[in-house]
Amino acid sequence: MVTNIVLRLWLYASLILSVGIAGYSFLEEPLSIIAVFPLSFVFSVIISLPALAILYFSIIRINKLNLAVEAKLAVLAILIFFIALPYGTLAGLINIAFDFFEDHSVWKFLQTTATCTAILFACASVAIAINFRKIKFYFSENEAEQNFIKPTKITTNMETIHSFESQNDSMNRTSKSNKILVKALITGLLIIFLLIPTFFISSLVTERQERNQKVVTEASNSWATSQTLTGPYLFIPYKYTNQYIVALPENIVLNGEVIPENRKRSIYKILLYKSSLKGNGIFQLPQNIDTSLLQFSNARICLGLSDFKGIEEKISITFNSVAYELSPGLPISTINNTGLSAPIQISEGDILKNIPFDFSIKIKGSGALHFMPLAGNSVYTLSSVWPSPSFDGNNLPTENNVSDKGFSAKWVFNKANLPFTTILEDGKEIKEDLAFGVSILQPVDDYAKTDRCIKYAILFIGLTFSLFFIVEIMQKKPVHPVQYILVGFALVIFYTLLLSISEYIHFDYAYLIASIATVLLISLYAKSHFIQWKIAGLFFTVLATLYGFNYVLISLEDSALLIGSTGLFIVLATAMYASRKINWYNSSLAGSSTEMA
Repeated sequence: MVTNIVLRLWLYASLILSVGIAGYSFLEEPLSIIAVFPLSFVFSVIISLPALAILYFSIIRINKLNLAVEAKLAVLAILIFFIALPYGTLAGLINIAFDFFEDHSVWKFLQTTATCTAILFACASVAIAINFRKIKFYFSENEAEQNFIKPTKITTNMETIHSFESQNDSMNRTSKSNKILVKALITGLLIIFLLIPTFFISSLVTERQERNQKVVTEASNSWATSQTLTGPYLFIPYKYTNQYIVALPENIVLNGEVIPENRKRSIYKILLYKSSLKGNGIFQLPQNIDTSLLQFSNARICLGLSDFKGIEEKISITFNSVAYELSPGLPISTINNTGLSAPIQISEGDILKNIPFDFSIKIKGSGALHFMPLAGNSVYTLSSVWPSPSFDGNNLPTENNVSDKGFSAKWVFNKANLPFTTILEDGKEIKEDLAFGVSILQPVDDYAKTDRCIKYAILFIGLTFSLFFIVEIMQKKPVHPVQYILVGFALVIFYTLLLSISEYIHFDYAYLIASIATVLLISLYAKSHFIQWKIAGLFFTVLATLYGFNYVLISLEDSALLIGSTGLFIVLATAMYASRKINWYNSSLAGSSTEMA
């Protein structure tokens, strides 16, 4: 009979998995089902041969256990899970085999493993459900043989009766301890299974985050992307060749103000900025250049700018006391690919003197405002009312001040800081990434905080289930596995509530609303089961403390690991202290002492 049961489970599970694979392929390509179904069935049968052997010998061993039929079925379910787990792990390893060193590869492995394990377990569970009567009958036969007592002769010996009663009590205690063990295993298994929805919620967070980033990118592209300002610098070609020189300023001083602008598109917040920049300095051409070879009539003054959409007003620059309006286009691309330029008036006589310049620019952008320090000596100063800047690029500010009222920063460069001179000849390119500046970004990422919350899901599910398990043993009022699942779903739905609400209001308020709703729901559910307000108060206190502790963890950065480890140690110590008097084996100290005596 056992062979018939195992074969039926094996074939049914393979068939159900093949139907699922074929159905998925049908949605992608309807005609592919003709080839996919038989191939997937044959592949499922072959690859599950080790599972068939393990299942055969394990079911025989399970049937010999001194357990009730329900307990044997629970052990069978646990066995099926641990048979499916290696296959799910293998699928996870295959999925990340080619991108193991990429970001989130571990999380991707866990997600794939959990999903495949759940699918395989579901197929096997359906196969068990189809053959439930046969399996139950097989397990009940052995139980009937173990419980059968063959009558011999009737005796009224009190010692015999007492011995029988003692043996019966011992069997009852053993049965109860077995039930507790099985219940603990089922509870642990439910904890693992309820982690599977958190992987899908994490994917949902990633999807919403990518959607948010896409909206921000689209809006930024319509407004203007991050801006990089370079220059100004002079372009002067030679008369008889295609060569030229690029003259950089001897010094430049630039002062700028960044004005943030918050926009909304749908439910998403978009941070943009406008800036007002003013600069001045001097050009100083070296006297060792043979000016007779230079073509001053074709000289141009250039200014690099990464995104023309950000130009709010016409850009003009005053060079040698003459104002020039710049137009898009550069004569060379050795320094910038995009920018503006204008022809200028310059003569050989200007070589012997300092040539002043100044300019005023109003540009808008998003994300960041950067500069290229192309001058012998330069000073850049930026200020803004935005309180959360990120100074980045090749150089950090020499001086900076950040407060709730805004920030100010100053960068200072000299000739010794730069890997080139102020005169670039023979088409020399500036390939070094010298850009520096500030990023104007949102100070917090609500999606990142939600994702960090999800990573602590096992803490909430595990501790909440442990609390239910301990309370049900102490109160002697069993909690059904379905009730555990409902409580687990309530804990999981917290994350979807947090995600959806935080897209409309501040994250802190969203966290408060979602946590209060979840804590009240579970506490009232505990009250309805245990019929005691003090137990509901216990659940409320424990869960409120957990959610408060979790909020502290996601708010911390540097000390999150230390605080989290310390908190978990305290939680474990509390659980051990609370469970110290639980009679796990349903035996009394007196009874044990008597047996030892």
